[in-house]
Amino acid sequence: MHRKAPTAARNTVSFAHHLASSEAFKTLFSAGMVLVEEAAAYLYGPGRQESRVLPRHDALAYASESMRLTTRLMQMASWLLLQRAVNEGDLTPNQARTDKHRVNLTRQGLATPPDAFARLPDRLQELALASHRLQGRIIHLDDQLYAQGVAPAVPSAPTIHHQLASLQAAFGARSA
Repeated sequence: MHRKAPTAARNTVSFAHHLASSEAFKTLFSAGMVLVEEAAAYLYGPGRQESRVLPRHDALAYASESMRLTTRLMQMASWLLLQRAVNEGDLTPNQARTDKHRVNLTRQGLATPPDAFARLPDRLQELALASHRLQGRIIHLDDQLYAQGVAPAVPSAPTIHHQLASLQAAFGARSA
């Protein structure tokens, strides 16, 4: 006997969609924006001074790494702002997925070899590594939300009742 999937299964909320609209997202958003601010303050302040005293080869590595850091942070900030717009209802998930709004996150490695990276100022290293960790979290969430090409399902109000009824029917059918 072929059984039709319950309606409730089509109305489930994905973990990623729940995370993207939760307090955890707000924490992720704050962490991203703080990192952008910290990087800007460093690069335009102490970092500028530190880069001037580096040997030529290390100064080039500094410039490469700081450009890669800035690009990475701008991509992440754009994605976070876009997702916040979805969460606040300014955009639908389908609108966020369109070419007009879509932020293409690219996983970026370090711009310099490990030995050159190790010679860069400590604060630049810290910012670069922190941005890599945050980028990984954002790309993972983006993949879960948008890579499937399907808008996250939003449950209807009686979903829990449908799920309970399905469970009761399943267990009732087994005991009969």
